[in-house]
Amino acid sequence: MTVIEPFDERIAASALRPVFTALRLGLHLLVVGLTLFVVVRALLADDPAEVAITVLAVAFLACYGAGIAAARRHLPTWARVVWLVVLLGLWVGLSALTPDAAFLAFPLFFLELQVLAAPIAVPLVVVTFGLSVWGTATHLGLEVGAILGPLISAGVAIVIGLGYRAMSQETHERQSLILDLVATREELATASREAGTRAERERLAREIHDTVAQGLSSIQMLLHAAERDVTDDQVREKLRLARETAAENLSETRRFIRELTPPALDAQTLPAALSRLARATTTQAEQAASPVRVDFVVSGDAVMLPMATDAALLRIAQGALANVLQHADATVASLTLSYLGDEVALDVVDDGVGFDPAGTAARAAVDTGFGDFGLRAIRRRAEQLGGTLELETAPGEGTALSVRIPVVAP
Repeated sequence: MTVIEPFDERIAASALRPVFTALRLGLHLLVVGLTLFVVVRALLADDPAEVAITVLAVAFLACYGAGIAAARRHLPTWARVVWLVVLLGLWVGLSALTPDAAFLAFPLFFLELQVLAAPIAVPLVVVTFGLSVWGTATHLGLEVGAILGPLISAGVAIVIGLGYRAMSQETHERQSLILDLVATREELATASREAGTRAERERLAREIHDTVAQGLSSIQMLLHAAERDVTDDQVREKLRLARETAAENLSETRRFIRELTPPALDAQTLPAALSRLARATTTQAEQAASPVRVDFVVSGDAVMLPMATDAALLRIAQGALANVLQHADATVASLTLSYLGDEVALDVVDDGVGFDPAGTAARAAVDTGFGDFGLRAIRRRAEQLGGTLELETAPGEGTALSVRIPVVAP
């Protein structure tokens, strides 16, 4: 009997709450008022059946009140039908005793339309209309008024009841839409905050990478060059300590960058970031009196890659060029980014001294010589993204490192 209490908490919180409250209260008052009218009329007319009428009227009101009390329990349809059948049975009993009971047909029409679904309620209204005509005709005979009055009441009740139902349904849907919009707004606000946080973290990572990390790397290389040129042992020892301190701080700075975010890409593109890296590496080599020049080339049609892929390729390039700068004794290094349709390739080739990858000392050097960017770390980064690492090198023949990663839509 959910329609006696026709609105749930969502409707109760809506702007139409006063309308539904007034309709519900009006229906209750109509039922009680008309039932008392039937009793009072019987008592004033000294009807021989006044006792039976009073008893049935009290039972009718008691049954109606029980339905109101149980309304918030959301009874199943069969329970509503049983309740209505009992209520209609009591009303039919009253109709058999007094023609005044026909007045109760009007609120019963509304009640049936509110409690039951329309396919069940409308036929029941027709049945109630027939019972009302029968009750009136039993006492007063079959007249036009006995048919026309209930017929108009039933028609009005059907129109208003169905309109009420449609308004209730629309209120449900509108309130649900409002709740969805509020939830969506909260999700967008959360996403916006998270995006802002990520953007700020990426900005800080980029600034640290471009200033502190690059500066420490340059300081380390310059100190290493100065250390080679100094003959005084005490000065050399101080330079060594300074270089090691710079190396430790560079390692910490790179850890901070990793914790903040994958390296932010200049202009949000990998080619731009790699181009900047190539220029920065060349500048570092010049400051350290190294002959290395880094050339950067892009081939193929660039596609947007996931941030994880962009970040991995940038870090791999950083590690590979750092190794070239520190260990390869090369004059030229080529950094190539190739878009190959279903995969992207990053190649780092130098004309340096190379090494024997089968040698124990060489394996230790390539695994640890990159710092955080050793071959083991590079291979692990590539494999995490479903890619591969290939290394070609030999003593005196330079080194070629190639990383290939499948292209996955971001």
